[in-house]
Amino acid sequence: MIKVVAENINIMSKYTGTAMRERTPKPIQEWAEKLTERGADLLDLNLGPARKGGPEMMQWLVKTVQEVTDLPLFLDTTNNEAIEAGLQVYTPKGGPAVINSIMAVPERMDLQMPLVTKYGCNMVGLMWGPDGIPRDENERAMLLDSMMTKAAEYGIDLEKIWFDPIVVPVSSQQQELQGCTTFMQWLPDLAPGCQSTCGLSNVSNGSPDELRDILNQVYLCMLKKCGITSAILDGFDEEIVRIAHDQAMELETLVGRVMDGEEIDTAGMDKKAADYVKTAKLLLGHSLYSHSWLEV
Repeated sequence: MIKVVAENINIMSKYTGTAMRERTPKPIQEWAEKLTERGADLLDLNLGPARKGGPEMMQWLVKTVQEVTDLPLFLDTTNNEAIEAGLQVYTPKGGPAVINSIMAVPERMDLQMPLVTKYGCNMVGLMWGPDGIPRDENERAMLLDSMMTKAAEYGIDLEKIWFDPIVVPVSSQQQELQGCTTFMQWLPDLAPGCQSTCGLSNVSNGSPDELRDILNQVYLCMLKKCGITSAILDGFDEEIVRIAHDQAMELETLVGRVMDGEEIDTAGMDKKAADYVKTAKLLLGHSLYSHSWLEV
């Protein structure tokens, strides 16, 4: 079982984004309550860049959400002042806040890691380096090493860091996705005791809407086998939440068999199981991506 970080309270959402800008608490609180009821373990509060009025908006949002739920919060913005403002008013009722995210870039680590120490919060360590998104597992491992070294300088234990490998779209970066998957297999040994997370839906970006769900579902099964401890995802997607909370183990085991190299005959399988096998093979790079992979 992994933790569900619900991504839904987002400035880009027409529903909650408008409520944030207009400081209307009811829509945000309704969603926070529903996400809590549907099994979210944490809520991601995403303000985007928040260049104008970011600190005030983050403080208002944290207070608004914490009036109706005790779930820990991810504070998600590139505005460092807004992050600190949110931490100043955050009440750790259900656990510490999490800064989402700190890039593996020296100036960003030196700017934001002191907040982890000052406020006793956790952080997402994003494998985004000075040259942008890493190309493979080796580049991710190098960024991980630099981030762990910097975190040690600030007295931040690995248990406080949720490493994010940066999931890339299979539709356009199928080969690069293999580096993400392999890195996640390595991570428990490279950083013992750490936590981990990812923006799960990135894997299906660029794919037709009707195919996005199965890509997200199967890749979550794969990442769970790799040892991931949480994922940022749609908290209203009942099926993906079931997978996260170990309620679809038959399909998850099937994906694991594909990952272990077993040749699975899909003849006689129901369509959903067969589609899971085909999608696992696609995500592992055993077949080339096309929008018609399920029809082959």
